[in-house]
Amino acid sequence: MADAAPAQESAPQEAAEAKAEAAPSEKAEGAEETAPLAPIIVKKIIDEGHGGAHGGAWKIALADMMTAMMAFFLLMWLLGATNTDQRKGIADYFKPTSLTKSAITVNNTSGSTGLMGGQSIIDETALPQAAAQTGLMQVLQPRDNTGNRDSEKDKGDLSQEEKARIASEADKANFEKLEKELKEKLSQDKDMSKLKENVVFSREKEGLRIEIIDKADFSMFGLGNTKLTPKSQGLIEEIARSLASMPNKIKVRGHTDALAFKGSERNNWSLSAERADVTRQIMTQKGVDEKRIARIEGVADTEPFVASDPLDPRNRRISITVQYRE
Repeated sequence: MADAAPAQESAPQEAAEAKAEAAPSEKAEGAEETAPLAPIIVKKIIDEGHGGAHGGAWKIALADMMTAMMAFFLLMWLLGATNTDQRKGIADYFKPTSLTKSAITVNNTSGSTGLMGGQSIIDETALPQAAAQTGLMQVLQPRDNTGNRDSEKDKGDLSQEEKARIASEADKANFEKLEKELKEKLSQDKDMSKLKENVVFSREKEGLRIEIIDKADFSMFGLGNTKLTPKSQGLIEEIARSLASMPNKIKVRGHTDALAFKGSERNNWSLSAERADVTRQIMTQKGVDEKRIARIEGVADTEPFVASDPLDPRNRRISITVQYRE
């Protein structure tokens, strides 16, 4: 019994020792499993050159913006430095040129006149025209003054120079018609036919000048006054009726000879101006719009009809100038 007791006491002691020996080994195994990882070092290298935000991409964007701004300011400058006609000319320069028969055939660039021969695209028989077909022919063949495509250009698209040229051509035709009409009227009228040689037509830079001149056997006004003779008044009335329907401005100018007044305050300057005004009054009474009278002038004897003889009766005259439209 005594031996059994110590054995029982040693058993727990041995178990404790075995446990103590096992504890370090378990700790060592756990230490291997939970050992900390080696630290990861990240090294950031910053390039001192032009990479990143200082690269070349922003320069391209800036260059594009500067180019656009330069084009914009150039456009603004052109709009401010040019007038409407000049801008129209610039716009017309960049419009595609229409194909016309003269532009193609004269230069021998069409298919029918080239090396390979063939049929021209502007040949009226080249393209079939169906009933509802607008076709290429309408584009290629401009229209003329009788209502064709060229004459249908909007008047708003015409420059001032083109409008002035068209108006000038129309005025020239109207002036020829007016001259012919007046000559026929004077020839057909028994009383006026004797005055045909006293009416002189001439073309000037301003327009058509109609001059009624005195002669040795005919005088429009009384000597030194502004009273018209019946024949000269009828002649002015006939001219006024022919001018009434025209839109052109009119200038009336009075002329005298070099014969001076004696013992009077009157002079040829006032006399020529008064005679021009009397002519204006007759013309407005016979249908000429007052607003069409551009001016009346008296030039005395400074513009003689016969420069070699200042006293020639032909220097006494009335000039009616029908001006070109502006």
